[in-house]
Amino acid sequence: MLREISIRDVVLIDVLDLEIGSGFTALTGETGAGKSILLDGLGLALGERAEKGLVRAGADKSIISAEFSISSNHTINEILHEADVEVDGEVILRRTLNTDGKSKAFINDVPVSAALLKRVGNALLEVHGQHSAIGLMDESKHLEMLDAFLSHELGDDFTQTLSAVSGAYKTFETARQNLKTAQDRMGQSGAEREYLAHILKELNDLNPQIGEEEELDTTRRFLMGSERITETIKEAVEAIEGGKVENYLGVASRAMSKIGAIEGENGKKLNSLVEAAVNSLENAQNNIADALGNLQSLGYSIDLDPKELERIEERLFAIRGAARKHGVIANDLPRKRDEIAEKLSLIDNCDEELLKAEKAFKIAKEEYDNLALSLSQKRQSGAKIFDEKVMGELPPLKLEKMRFNTSFESDATRIAAKGIDKVRFEIAPNPGAGFGPLSQIASGGELSRLSLALKVILSATSGTLALVFDEVDQGIGGATADAVGKRLKELAKNAQVLCVTHSPQVAARANHHLRIEKRVENGITRTTVVRLSDKERVEEVARMLAGEIITDEARKAAKSLMENQ
Repeated sequence: MLREISIRDVVLIDVLDLEIGSGFTALTGETGAGKSILLDGLGLALGERAEKGLVRAGADKSIISAEFSISSNHTINEILHEADVEVDGEVILRRTLNTDGKSKAFINDVPVSAALLKRVGNALLEVHGQHSAIGLMDESKHLEMLDAFLSHELGDDFTQTLSAVSGAYKTFETARQNLKTAQDRMGQSGAEREYLAHILKELNDLNPQIGEEEELDTTRRFLMGSERITETIKEAVEAIEGGKVENYLGVASRAMSKIGAIEGENGKKLNSLVEAAVNSLENAQNNIADALGNLQSLGYSIDLDPKELERIEERLFAIRGAARKHGVIANDLPRKRDEIAEKLSLIDNCDEELLKAEKAFKIAKEEYDNLALSLSQKRQSGAKIFDEKVMGELPPLKLEKMRFNTSFESDATRIAAKGIDKVRFEIAPNPGAGFGPLSQIASGGELSRLSLALKVILSATSGTLALVFDEVDQGIGGATADAVGKRLKELAKNAQVLCVTHSPQVAARANHHLRIEKRVENGITRTTVVRLSDKERVEEVARMLAGEIITDEARKAAKSLMENQ
């Protein structure tokens, strides 16, 4: 439900905060008072096209907002959730418009695109005016409107068929895609099959394992290091053996052993030194022998196979080369091999797959065709009920010469989620005239009243919270205007209705009454909106009956109109 409209600096409106009640609200006022300004401002908040001429003279920008209360299961909740806009039973649409024509849109103070604002606005409020009727002029919405009526009128029998067609369409689309895939596989050339077989053999021969590259690289580094160690050991052994250090030490040791015992005063000391020198030479000789033995043992322990490093490097480079060739890391080569094997298997088995896909496609197509035909028959049968109900609403609305018809263009070859039908609402405005599209035949007033007739019929199926009718009573009066008012009040039982009207019969049936006035204050023209009390309503309805001079007879007639509603 629309709860409040707030307008700042739109044409002749400087400040307006207007609360809107539930049920039926009439908006009246003299011609030129500014009713269109109010609707233009509301249209801005709902995402309509922004024109810089709407900014009030002397103001920097216009600011317009419309506040709605919604139920927890309204479709708007899902739309706004997808747009990351938080909703808690309240939706505030706001628009700012600068003098250069640039505008900004907000929903619950979150910046949004004008397209999203318009989408949400259209779902919350419909405007039916002299030049447009949302949904009615859009032929793509006619099928949706008819289905909504038939779902309510025919119940489960229709809704289940409608749902079954949608499901069959999804199944058909899946089968169609699978068939296309199978056909594409069938079209694989022999050259590609040969190529896949070739690279699969390469990978099978290579037989790469997960983690193998890392293991080979580690082994290669070890072997390269071992080779350097072996060369160093060899160099050390050659230095010891080539220099004959051990032999020289032996010669020196034997020479020293020839020195006999030294007698005399210093003999004891010298003998001790000779013995120490001989022991040192013998120890050095033993240490050299031990060192040479340790070096030889170390070399034997490494036991390097010169061909092992070459084998490891060849394997490592082969794995890395295959990875580069297939554009993957080495650890993904086993997975790549499995993928190629699967592709080759699919190509080899494509005949069988194609037969399965063709069979599934045929079954899905037959199922869809049968359900879509059944849905089309139910639509065409139900459309007669719809047309009769619309025709029943036309005479009281001074459209008794008009004929209404739901036109079908059903194509058995058409595949769509909603079936094989295209639907268009057509009218013949006068006897003898042929049927044609609404946009080419209906006048503004006829279209507005036809919108009202359709809304009355569809009111039980509509999810829209609020409806605005702009001068739906143009060009009519008396009993016809009374019939318009009656239908607006009936419509207000299921939706909030706002109607701009010049008809006292329409205004008299409203639950709430707002008068739009234009005043000149200090040389500045302003448009204001006044909520009327019961007494003021009598005066306004009397003015609408009598004109500028309100007579007692007019007041009495106004009271009579209001009391008989």
